[in-house]
Amino acid sequence: MRRLLLAGLVVAACHKPVSSTTSPSLGASPAVGAIGGAPATRTVNVANTYHGFKVADPYQWLEDWHASEVKEWSDAQNRFAREHLDSLKIANELRPEVEAVLAAPVVSYSSIVRAGDVFFASKRQPPKPQPVIVLLKSIDDLQGARVVIDPSALDEQGSTLVDWFRPSPDGTLLAASLSVGGSESGDVHVFDVATGERVHEVIPRVNGGTAGGDLVWTKAGDGFFYTRYPADGERESKDMAFYQQLWFHKLGTPVSEDRYELGKGLPRIAEIQVDRDPGSNVLLATVQKGDGGEFSHFLRHGRGKWKQFSDFGDGTVHASFGGHSGLYVVSRNNAPRGRLVLTSVKLPKIETARELLAQDHDTLITDFWGGGTVAVTKSRLYVQYQTGGPSEIRTFDHRGNPVDGPKGATVTAVSEMLPLDGDDLLFSTTSFVGPTRWTVWDAKKKEVRPTALSSTSPVDFSDIEVRREFATSKDGTQVPVNILVPKGVKLDGDNPCLVTGYGGYGVNITPRMRAQYSILLRRGFVIAVVNLRGGSEYGEQWHEAGRLTHKQNVFDDFESALHHMIDTGYTKPERLAIEGGSNGGLLVGATLVQHPELIKAVVAHVGIYDMLRVELSANGAFNVTEFGTVTNKAHFEAMRAYSPYHNVVDDTAYPAVLFMTGANDPRVDPMQSRKMTARIQAASTGGVVLLRTSANTGHGAGTPLAARVEEAVDVYAFLISQVGDPAAGETSPR
Repeated sequence: MRRLLLAGLVVAACHKPVSSTTSPSLGASPAVGAIGGAPATRTVNVANTYHGFKVADPYQWLEDWHASEVKEWSDAQNRFAREHLDSLKIANELRPEVEAVLAAPVVSYSSIVRAGDVFFASKRQPPKPQPVIVLLKSIDDLQGARVVIDPSALDEQGSTLVDWFRPSPDGTLLAASLSVGGSESGDVHVFDVATGERVHEVIPRVNGGTAGGDLVWTKAGDGFFYTRYPADGERESKDMAFYQQLWFHKLGTPVSEDRYELGKGLPRIAEIQVDRDPGSNVLLATVQKGDGGEFSHFLRHGRGKWKQFSDFGDGTVHASFGGHSGLYVVSRNNAPRGRLVLTSVKLPKIETARELLAQDHDTLITDFWGGGTVAVTKSRLYVQYQTGGPSEIRTFDHRGNPVDGPKGATVTAVSEMLPLDGDDLLFSTTSFVGPTRWTVWDAKKKEVRPTALSSTSPVDFSDIEVRREFATSKDGTQVPVNILVPKGVKLDGDNPCLVTGYGGYGVNITPRMRAQYSILLRRGFVIAVVNLRGGSEYGEQWHEAGRLTHKQNVFDDFESALHHMIDTGYTKPERLAIEGGSNGGLLVGATLVQHPELIKAVVAHVGIYDMLRVELSANGAFNVTEFGTVTNKAHFEAMRAYSPYHNVVDDTAYPAVLFMTGANDPRVDPMQSRKMTARIQAASTGGVVLLRTSANTGHGAGTPLAARVEEAVDVYAFLISQVGDPAAGETSPR
């Protein structure tokens, strides 16, 4: 899940809790007590009424993190989890293996941007706890690379993260959002690139865990346009994570004198990104309404007023500058896989725009947060297409005619594109079995050449085979299953297996090498990554088939993948584990309660489990466009039918579960994990149920290296002890 959920609870009319002394109309009455040595959790006789139905919520009291009883309960759960995880014999064996992978001094680069004649990039280099921001004079010679921002120099605890950075046009200044402890609540600091010193004013509340944040410099580099959340006194406390606006700051002036630009009249759940055309100096604001994939767009010429040229629901999902006074727009109006049109920056009209690329059988990639669909050079258009999980670059001239360009390998993904001089293009690719490769397409020579930016890997996956197979979902839909198989594995149904997926927000699950998977693969695990509906791997229709009242399709797709892994002989239920995070946590939570007989173990990171109260958390309001709202009866009925928390059945042999959450999570309120843990512990007659809450992390972004090592040790020790080597679960000597 790309967006976030904060803890501020807002009471809506149909959510009014009512006391009940009778069994609720919906939801089984939960048992009380401790199962398998877990701390006992009290229940309260509370129900919530929705459209005339009473739904039991016996653990609603666990929502209040400010209550001392809740913190004491959480501490007790952590102690119980630690007793179990620390007792696993395999844990001590795994720690040096995990450190060798995650803390290996392997350098990787991402988020590369150009300013003037230099480049800036995010550089990850363990044992640094967080990535640093570096200046590069060349993408082929990194000897002169210089660190501009080192978060660990600002915070000896290693918990400060650069959320994002933006260089001034001439590359002399660098604006960066800095947040602490995984909170994603970022203030913008300006750094002098020559000295690395912080200069000028600090701009507060630019980035957040709900609507994100962004910034673009003026052409002269004397100020910038930036997103901003409400300042103190501007909104009620319950609205401080909403109503994002666009403001302008001139360097050297007080923040109190900043100028309002855009935002009044936008939805409460608006998410704003801003860009500037280097040639015409026109500004572009892209506004997303929550997380459901609806956008509106605005332009501002010079000192004129902002003018809107697209609106929510009209199918305009992407717009970007490309020089030549052109605006490149992706429309899904009557084209669910997208078509690319070119319109005038001066007077944009989508209806009469010139079509460059008609809808194809593959999908035009549109990424609100992470990069453009199209890179425009002197005479070329480089366009990213999604092909069902993998992705590739296709090359055209400015009229949309195909021309020679870089060719991708099978089952790979394009991560980033950056136009260079002439028609050359810098781009990165990844695969399931190889690290990120940064490559330049030389348009004149019609060939690719590697760059010094490419990463190495601390592990060798040359003995791992990638198989792309298809499972048949309940309604006949063919669902891609990408399977990592160690060479020599027999399809005898007795291999330990881990299956993961996501299925939401139109997010494409693309090939990516996860070096830590080597820990499982070398122990004979088969690993499967599923491209579920709810993503956009096959266009907007694929997304729509897995959102709102169609969300159950996602869980059916995942079930079909589990059956596929069993029926084809890769594994069996006794050796099958599933893992997912955020919206993927919802995925494995729903699978846990709908098909406990298919799996032996579950690892659920920062997941959503109570679908009926998720929208009461701040980011939950942004998620309404994806999941629905309980104020709508049809949405309520669909969410109630699959909500993991509400579908737990007493006296059921559920698989072993490791719930993981971060106390500072701004995207998914940790109360989701607390309530689900309590409910499963009370109901299950099966495996152990653990809740691990990290005190100084959030949704995942900004987790320091040392914390990532400890999390990985716990996860892999749990998985191996449950479905891998039975001896791994033996108690280690104390």
